[in-house]
Amino acid sequence: MTTQSPREDPARAAKRRRGGIIAFVVGTAASLAFFAFGPGLPHVIDWGAILVSLAVGAVAQWAYRTWSSKSRPPSE
Repeated sequence: MTTQSPREDPARAAKRRRGGIIAFVVGTAASLAFFAFGPGLPHVIDWGAILVSLAVGAVAQWAYRTWSSKSRPPSE
């Protein structure tokens, strides 16, 4: 069982989690599409392209979570 901070409500946490998952999937898919269809590339999806795409997805998820936590109005 995980404990939540008393300041964050469950609905907001669920929205942040869902948004993080969507950001990860979009970042990964966009990176894979770039490697598959990018001009001048060999159009081969190898393990390097997969690992880079997963890293891009993780960075996109981190960026979304950082942005969403900063855009939260201060609560007291």
